[in-house]
Amino acid sequence: MSTPTSVSSGPFRAGLVGAGHISEFHIQALRRIPGVEIVGVHDLDRARAEQLAAKFNLQVFDSLLALRDAGANVIHVLTPPHTHAAIAAEALRAGCHAFVEKPLATDAEDCVRLRDLARAQGLTVGVCHSLLFDPQIASALETVRRGGLGDVVAVDILRSSTYPPYAGGPLPPQYRSAGYPFRDLGIHALYVMEAFLGPIQKVEGMWRAGAGDPNLAFNEWRALASCARGMGQFQLSFAVRPLQHQIIVQGTRGVLRLDLFLMFQAARRPAPLPKPAERIVNALTDSIQPLIDVPRNVVAFARKQLRQYHGVQEMVIAFYRALAEGRPAPATPEDAIAVVRFTEEIARAADREHEAQLRAHQISDESPYLVTGASGGLGSALVERLRRDGKRVRAMVRRMPDRPLEGVELVRGDLADPTAVERAVRGVRCVFHAGAAMKGGWPEHQGGTIEGTRNVLEACRKHRVAKLVHVSSMSVIDWAGADAYSPVDEETPLEPRAEERGAYTRAKLEAEKLVVAAAEAGLPAVIVRPGQIFGGRIPLMTGAVARRAAGRFVVLGDGELPLPLVYLDDVVDALIQAADSDLHRGEIIQIVDPEPWTQNQVLVEVAGPSARVLRVPRGAVFALGRASELALGVLGKRSPLAAYRLRSALALRRFHSQRAEQLLGWRPRVGVREGIRRVQQQGG
Repeated sequence: MSTPTSVSSGPFRAGLVGAGHISEFHIQALRRIPGVEIVGVHDLDRARAEQLAAKFNLQVFDSLLALRDAGANVIHVLTPPHTHAAIAAEALRAGCHAFVEKPLATDAEDCVRLRDLARAQGLTVGVCHSLLFDPQIASALETVRRGGLGDVVAVDILRSSTYPPYAGGPLPPQYRSAGYPFRDLGIHALYVMEAFLGPIQKVEGMWRAGAGDPNLAFNEWRALASCARGMGQFQLSFAVRPLQHQIIVQGTRGVLRLDLFLMFQAARRPAPLPKPAERIVNALTDSIQPLIDVPRNVVAFARKQLRQYHGVQEMVIAFYRALAEGRPAPATPEDAIAVVRFTEEIARAADREHEAQLRAHQISDESPYLVTGASGGLGSALVERLRRDGKRVRAMVRRMPDRPLEGVELVRGDLADPTAVERAVRGVRCVFHAGAAMKGGWPEHQGGTIEGTRNVLEACRKHRVAKLVHVSSMSVIDWAGADAYSPVDEETPLEPRAEERGAYTRAKLEAEKLVVAAAEAGLPAVIVRPGQIFGGRIPLMTGAVARRAAGRFVVLGDGELPLPLVYLDDVVDALIQAADSDLHRGEIIQIVDPEPWTQNQVLVEVAGPSARVLRVPRGAVFALGRASELALGVLGKRSPLAAYRLRSALALRRFHSQRAEQLLGWRPRVGVREGIRRVQQQGG
């Protein structure tokens, strides 16, 4: 673990350009350096600059030159990557040293120009290759320098990551270009490989969509680097959980495994022992060292010997130490040239591939139908029905399928992105809004459901859509606020305590209210509330029916809970009938099979009368819920088994629709019993 040493006092006055998240850690580091003063901060978003300035008692400036005029002679460039080169050049021309967050530039030629400009001005440019100052990597580099691993021949880097939830508005940078994830994280891997293996000579990259964040064009990345002294491999995934960041340094006399997230390292070395004994020794060293390192580093973190973004803060300190001593920066423009060039080669190739994919899915000026949420269980079934009926349809998806579907236009985008929604709705006669967030926390539901619906409504108004068919949910109604077996229909009051029911109910309720208000203001719309859908890709056996455990079906309660089941194809029928109807004033229609079904009846139909079923008494379920509320309440968290949520989920109600047949002429064409038979045939 490295500890900061004092930088020699010097007349260094820092100005920050950019007030994003990382700026806080530059400020924390600067305040640990004797003799360095922070002049202030500039950001094009003045409100963000003022927020940062208020937090750290700084002054806000209108420009980089204003910072310089106020005395700044070192500029920290903390802006989006594509602006780094221009701002660093402006700082140099203004007579200031520059310290630039990675990458130094997004073009290798700009790195060369900054190097030459700094030399001409007699100034220093440094780039924040912060992992070089991570305690684990710094320790490993020292081990290598001492010859502790012999000759290093390979470095493997395994990393998984995630981006913050997107709750709507302008797209964040990670979703604007396909190559962003590699630009963002791949560059760290490449300069670490160079540190262990010498200059990179060649890099080959691979990428694919895969599982993970659907807004990323590519979730899986691989890079194989040939370096002067060995080979490096980088694996980046946005799907692997739990998150990991491991580096395996392999040498002729040892292997070192670094875990940057858990903050430990473990070594394996050859020993003059029989092979079985050597394996035992290495197994012990590989397992015991983490047990020592992890608690020791937790204590170090608590004592602020280790800090948030430790590598960033240590590199800031090292940069000023180099300035004070007249030495080159810890990472120079020369160090950045090859790293930027190879990073951009891979990222730009991914950009080109994705752009070609999008060009292959051009949309027409007009389309009769748009389906949002078209990759979901209900949306995909609706698209397939329209296509099978010979209708042209436009489908909005967050990820392009491997193969185009005949008769289907594809529009890629997130519902929370107003620009993408507007593009999808333009030229459409009828919109089926089936898209919504199905998992995640409140930000995901706010973006995918509430902001998504708001964007759809605005686009429908703008483009004068003839009709909106909005897919709501029966979760928006008050399940727990009536007597046992009282009817649930379109007149049932709305949920009064939606926040306690969870993010899904809360967001769907807000979305439905938005549609009702838009219809009252004149937007032609009809609202369809399906019951518990099953069939196709939507499973029948969910927690509402039973869970499987230890070879049994586990049922909450006595199994006589009524279920608002409806088969997928019957819901699709209702949506198409709603679109073809004269309804347009925000009418709400519930879609549920008229034949009543309980948990026990479904289990008999699925598994037979001899199925092994464990029924948990309702009293025990509610007791468990209350206990979880108390336990999680201590931690300030809401229990997923909170009493009100359980009362709603286990409410004994009867379900029917007063309007489905009356207003749409809808009756289930397939029905639950036949639907279950089809599900069993499909192995679902």
